Amino acid sequence: MTVPMAPADVYRHSLRLLLAKDIDGWVRLCDENVVFEFPFAPQGFPTRLEGRASVADYMRDYPEHVDLREIPFLKIHQTTDQDTIVAEWRGVGRIVATDAPYDMPYVAVVSVGDGLITHYRDYWNPSAIPGALNDATFFPTTR
Repeated sequence: MTVPMAPADVYRHSLRLLLAKDIDGWVRLCDENVVFEFPFAPQGFPTRLEGRASVADYMRDYPEHVDLREIPFLKIHQTTDQDTIVAEWRGVGRIVATDAPYDMPYVAVVSVGDGLITHYRDYWNPSAIPGALNDATFFPTTR
């Protein structure tokens, strides 16, 4: 019997998949009934996604909009819940459409069960993205 990865290991693996632009692999790390929440989502951006299919739809064009090149900072905090971590990280790259720099801090509260992400609360600020991406359809509220 294989022991599922610990939440911190699942999260580190998810970031490696983002850097590799393997969105399908990243989505496969999500439980079928995963819930994503975006507490700071501005108007017009989704505040909640339910289910792996919704997450896949949300993320499918990510590499066409953001060329994530490195994660120069990552700190994972353990919580009193063994299935939940808090991750602070920074993603650096470029906005594909304009070649503008992308440098975004993130804080995420992530729960994992049986080696899959079951809940992801993402405290990033989409309104801090350079203008061209804000106008893109990367973050649809519906498709």
